[in-house]
Amino acid sequence: MLNFTPIPALFGGTLIGLGASVLILTTGRCAGVSGILDGSLRRLAPAWRLTFLAGLVLGGLVARAIAPDLVPGLQSGAGTLVAAGLAVGFGARMGGGCTSGHGIVGNSRLSPRSLVATVTFMATGILTASLARVLCG
Repeated sequence: MLNFTPIPALFGGTLIGLGASVLILTTGRCAGVSGILDGSLRRLAPAWRLTFLAGLVLGGLVARAIAPDLVPGLQSGAGTLVAAGLAVGFGARMGGGCTSGHGIVGNSRLSPRSLVATVTFMATGILTASLARVLCG
């Protein structure tokens, strides 16, 4: 909790909620990033998928340009980031959804499956981060 910034976190969470709401209202689809990415790679992607993914990348770049002190830089190498991304993607497919789909959309709909998934991935993430900190210093 050393770097907790409540105002930017609240602002970011509000934008995520608005984005998920707009997506479900306009397309009827949940804002699960792994599913959106997967659908973009598997077939000719509808424009909304590519727009959504581009917005994620551009949003981060714009935030970094506007407030560089609030957006931390990468602290890991490319290999670590690729391995972490593949592990998250594998886990998302194995779990039938991703953290954004379950954590944002599923929980807001009070889906029991999403509630269990969110508790599971949060507990696993906390355990993994704690073990990594102890083992890697």
